[in-house]
Amino acid sequence: MKNVIVYGPGCKRCETTAAMVEEGAKKLGIEVNVTKEIDYARIAMAGVVSTPGIAIDGKLVHAGGLPDPAKLERWLAES
Repeated sequence: MKNVIVYGPGCKRCETTAAMVEEGAKKLGIEVNVTKEIDYARIAMAGVVSTPGIAIDGKLVHAGGLPDPAKLERWLAES
């Protein structure tokens, strides 16, 4: 199981990003545990300057705007 953290204040883009992670994982047949981090201090400590951000198994893979679905699937498969 992969642990995925979506960093952001809970905006629509952040919610969409979390849904994209879940959809991409389902498409690939990968189990994921998606959590949302909304605390600004923790977001900054993770190195996210622009939200939403995505970390997979502790590695920050994306920050700022909605991720490209193909790239997201690649990150999930590789991580």
